[in-house]
Amino acid sequence: MRLILILLCCVISLSAQAAVDAIYLAELQAQTRQMKLAQRMEWRKLLHHVPRVFAAGEQGLLDSPHFYLAADGKRDAQAELDATLASFYADTVESNETQHPQCAYVARYAWLNSQLNFDAARLPPRTCPRFEQWRSSLNPAGLTLIFASAYLNSPSSMYGHTLLRVDAKDQDEHTRLLAYALNFAANTNETNGLAFAVNGLFGGYAGAFSMLPYYAKVREYSDAENRDIWEYRLNLSEVELTRVLMHAWELGPHYFDYFFFDENCAYHLLGLLQVARPAFAFTDNFRWGAIPADTVRAIISYENLAQPPVYRPAQATLLRQQLAAMNADERAQVARISHGELEAAALENFTLARRAAVLETSLDYVNYRHTSGKAEVADASNWARQLQMQRSRLDFIKPVLITPAPRTQPELGHASSRLSMAAGQRDKQAFQQLELRATYHDLLDPDAGFVRGAAIEFFSLAMRHDATATRVERLMPVSIVSLAPRDEFFSAPSWQIAGGWQRVKAIGGGEPLALVLDGGMGGAWSNQANSVLSYSLLNVSARGHGDLQHGYALGLGASVGGYVELNAAWRAHSYAQVVRYAAGQQDNVWRLGLQQNIALQRDLAVRIELLRQRELHRLSNGASAAVLVYF
Repeated sequence: MRLILILLCCVISLSAQAAVDAIYLAELQAQTRQMKLAQRMEWRKLLHHVPRVFAAGEQGLLDSPHFYLAADGKRDAQAELDATLASFYADTVESNETQHPQCAYVARYAWLNSQLNFDAARLPPRTCPRFEQWRSSLNPAGLTLIFASAYLNSPSSMYGHTLLRVDAKDQDEHTRLLAYALNFAANTNETNGLAFAVNGLFGGYAGAFSMLPYYAKVREYSDAENRDIWEYRLNLSEVELTRVLMHAWELGPHYFDYFFFDENCAYHLLGLLQVARPAFAFTDNFRWGAIPADTVRAIISYENLAQPPVYRPAQATLLRQQLAAMNADERAQVARISHGELEAAALENFTLARRAAVLETSLDYVNYRHTSGKAEVADASNWARQLQMQRSRLDFIKPVLITPAPRTQPELGHASSRLSMAAGQRDKQAFQQLELRATYHDLLDPDAGFVRGAAIEFFSLAMRHDATATRVERLMPVSIVSLAPRDEFFSAPSWQIAGGWQRVKAIGGGEPLALVLDGGMGGAWSNQANSVLSYSLLNVSARGHGDLQHGYALGLGASVGGYVELNAAWRAHSYAQVVRYAAGQQDNVWRLGLQQNIALQRDLAVRIELLRQRELHRLSNGASAAVLVYF
């Protein structure tokens, strides 16, 4: 009987406590409505709610099934707020596998507590040992925005990449590599570039945040992918830093559907960072697409938010600078030594300083090739040790060298989108043309802030009007060119690919908008001053349309040309191209062209083009002048 009474008292006590909890919960929920907390930007940022594109209302961007606690929390911010408050009463026991909602949603709890001032007696706060241990291990003192330059051989990094470094209190500029970095990326081991691009376009991967050592990313970018890195230290208060890290903890187990153009690393990094301060609205201008360089500009645009960047050149960048400072004899010695041929007598012809430079550069080159898996000697590690021993015998202390940063920082280059308004003549017939390019850069655009020799253009549409009609002249969803200068030390291939629709001549006399696919492979070379970039490519070309003879045309050809930087604002490109279409609609096509681009301002330029070509046994001439506006 006594046991029954004890159990009855416990049940009554629990029921009474539940009633008290329900009363206080209802009070809190009513208070949030009175204060309109669900409409506040701080709450919407924590939910990643954005306006819906093709319908009224909002939607949350998280696609993980357990991030939103309310059944309609993905679209109803108030319902999610109510469910969040209710979850704070959960009796979940904190363990290595599970977290109490106050800990799993630690940023939500902190913000709601700051607004509602929870009564600890009526809503007991929970300890969060896992979160506290994680934050303690980071020992955070600040955040640094990291921008890695473009890497054309990876579809996920064609535009560059951004991440956040968490700077610890016990680190300085010499030990920053030991920090941790917050990175957002697609969760995939896909190595096929085409498969990645297709899945990335249509949300075929889950994208998530992860924490990893910063030195691992630097090694990947600088050593393996030859990408320069820019580090922007952010001026955030301790409270703002804590908000970002709390929200990063919340997002850790969850994912977004990854989309290559909009919901990518750049966009979601902004979404994480903007919880730091109510005034931040980084993502507002990027719902249709986010380019890493543009998102860096968005952050830099806030006064005093970012410090001047620290430039971290790639290993290949440093090597090129070392080699550029050498004469022909010194470069020849470096080439021989890096292939395993070291003749002490040959080095005697150099001064002590130049001897040291040759050995150091040879050692750096051997290590660089070994890191990239393309060493010229069988045992690169052993050869590097021998070179180190040779260098140590020289009684010469190398002076500290300052690596010059590129003349323009990434965020100071031209904007990514471009509108072109042109007028010209083709075969004595005048035309006007309007062209819109969604992104991002071609080889005649000023390359300040961009990777030299790399061009990426997505979704370019050209409309032309002449005396007979107004029509689509060209629609190119993708056009990529990579011209990597070759020499005795670097021999990466150059290539190009383009696909879409453009006007071509048909034997029947028309100019249908045909499906086109062009590609090429070859080499590129630069002069010592890097003012000339010449190239030679072998090309393949395919055309498809019902108006073409047999409905298609397949050809092989070649192209040669050169880009010349006449000064910082004036660039020219001359080229010659020939294609022999031997299958389908047969033809020998050749083109000679001259293009010039003059930058008037960072986001304003003038472009002039001259073209002479032969197609279907008919010669034609063309000329045009255009005003280019970048935005």
